[in-house]
Order: sequence, then C-alpha cells, then structure tokens
Amino acid sequence: MELSDVSRRVRGGIEIDLLVSPRSSRTGIEGFDEWRRRLIVRVRAPPLDGRANEEVAEVMSEASGHKASITAGHTSRQKTVFIEGDADEICARLMKT
Repeated sequence: MELSDVSRRVRGGIEIDLLVSPRSSRTGIEGFDEWRRRLIVRVRAPPLDGRANEEVAEVMSEASGHKASITAGHTSRQKTVFIEGDADEICARLMKT
C-alpha cells in the first residue's frame, strides 16, 4: 500500500485518511491499515479534551514540514487530516518517514 492509496490532492494541499491509536507507548507514523485504507498514526496522548487530536496534528506537521489540521473525525479513531502546501513535496517527505 502507498500514500496515494490513502490520500487525495485538494486545492491548497493534500488530505490524508488516518487511523489513530491514542495512548500508545510511542508517537509517530506506523504504516498502513490495508483493510480500512488508512495511514496509522500512534500518539501518546489520551483521547480526552482534544489532546490526541492536537498531537496527531503535531505529528503530521512535523513529518510533512507543513501545517496540518484535522478536518473530519474529531471524535473518532478514523480521521482525515488536511496538510497545506505542495502535494508532491508533502508526499515525498511523508514517504521518507
């Protein structure tokens, strides 16, 4: 599975479908969930008061080098994140992680 299988180019950037694992022992991008067709992101924060969502945005911003924000799935483990910037550059950076 590749990043293009879980992402869409949109005006101004790219949207990526995520499966978030809160309260994990480590933080970072873990690979792909082939059944749900989502990128797996692990975060240490609990899913309380938006803390896990904030950490997901931070992880994706750090990995891509661009501003990231959650656009869908704020109360679900299945989320969509929007990353602003050049889609080709974002994909290249995310594939290195």
